[in-house]
Amino acid sequence: MIIGDPSTFAIESGISRAYEGLGFRALGFFVLHILGERYGVYAPDASMLACSLGEVEDRLLRRGSHIAPFAASIDGGMLADAFRDAIYAPSQEGASYFGMPRSEFSNHLYSKHLVWAPDGDEAFDDGSFVLHIDVGDQVRLIGFRSGDSYHHDVKTLRDVWLPAADFYKILEQWRADFIAEWRKSTKAPEEGHHHPNKVPESTPMSGPSATDAPGTGTAHY
Repeated sequence: MIIGDPSTFAIESGISRAYEGLGFRALGFFVLHILGERYGVYAPDASMLACSLGEVEDRLLRRGSHIAPFAASIDGGMLADAFRDAIYAPSQEGASYFGMPRSEFSNHLYSKHLVWAPDGDEAFDDGSFVLHIDVGDQVRLIGFRSGDSYHHDVKTLRDVWLPAADFYKILEQWRADFIAEWRKSTKAPEEGHHHPNKVPESTPMSGPSATDAPGTGTAHY
């Protein structure tokens, strides 16, 4: 199932196995298309899809609130690298990003829910990242994958501006169609089923890892 136009923006997903439990929803894939580039693991058993659905629903509820003072004027590649450095890179205690100290910038990214992908499960284990920013009556999406360092692979960077009405209509349509597909799917038994990356509700989620790539030193943006 694909909603939208992959040459601009689209959501694509597939259900391989559905479950009654809302904590799983279904096994399948969830990917994002931005300007012809696909972000996410494109495989029938890529991830449980409860997190992907929940993230779309959360973005609909927070419509218009994914804001950032630096959103309109900063180059997409610079934003991508600032995000990666601030969240993942070590030795950044003295860094600042677009006039914000590291802690303030990092908190803003998550308090305003600017990070769409990864979305909490394995759907984006291909190294993809997608940032979503509301700017007035428009939405800016920045998608990329990281190279050997913390910074983005320039070949994978896509930066698109969309009318907010069009963007949120795609999210609404995907949510409705996904739930309809899940409801009509035959449900598999969950007894004994365990998803490797599923964290029990009683287990607090840890912060982003800072050990997945070599350090890049302190940066100022």
